[in-house]
Amino acid sequence: MEKNLVLFSGGIDSTTALYWVLDFDKQTTALTFDYGQKNRIEIQAAQRIASMLEIPHKILHVDLEQIGGSCLTDSSFPLSQMANISQIHEGLPTTYVPFRNGIFLALAAAWAETMDITGIVCGFNVIDSPNYPDTRETFVKAMEKAINSGTGAALGRKKIGIFAPFLNMSKSAIIQQGLALGADYSYSISCYRGEEIPCLQCSSCLLRQKAWEETGMKDPLIARLEKEGRL
Repeated sequence: MEKNLVLFSGGIDSTTALYWVLDFDKQTTALTFDYGQKNRIEIQAAQRIASMLEIPHKILHVDLEQIGGSCLTDSSFPLSQMANISQIHEGLPTTYVPFRNGIFLALAAAWAETMDITGIVCGFNVIDSPNYPDTRETFVKAMEKAINSGTGAALGRKKIGIFAPFLNMSKSAIIQQGLALGADYSYSISCYRGEEIPCLQCSSCLLRQKAWEETGMKDPLIARLEKEGRL
């Protein structure tokens, strides 16, 4: 059986991707990046979920604060606040981290090569978040081609595949697929502000709220926080 890893941030999409892979590869590894992000709690969320699932979890460190250019890594960039989802503007979001997914995939491929892993799975999607250039199908295919041109695959070793099964699915459809696989979203974190309690003023919180409304269910994170008396 081929070995796989999942780019795992601890959010909705990557949590679904993790359950998607676990449906056919029980030995998959979750790979999380500590890249200097302000929302440090997502790393804790990823650790908790991986621990609950009893799967290997690797954290790679790369300091993208040195590059900046994003409100997620650069303190000089304020996080955009909005009252509702209609205020999410066209164009490159301030939450875009320059070439972040390219950097992640390159590092994931390097690590995968040392671990004899041949599948890199990502929760990328473009339906609800179309303005990120590094989540699109053309980008995924280009990175896969570059990886297999610049690794041992170019000399006859096994090729590394990049799989993004949710590219053309809405976030609510991704959630529904995850629920069908038994996904537990009660510890997944989405808020860009970096708090477990959603701010409901950033684009990520608003998109998550919209997705759960479309499913007709209460967000399990909200249900857990209410049960704990924190909301």
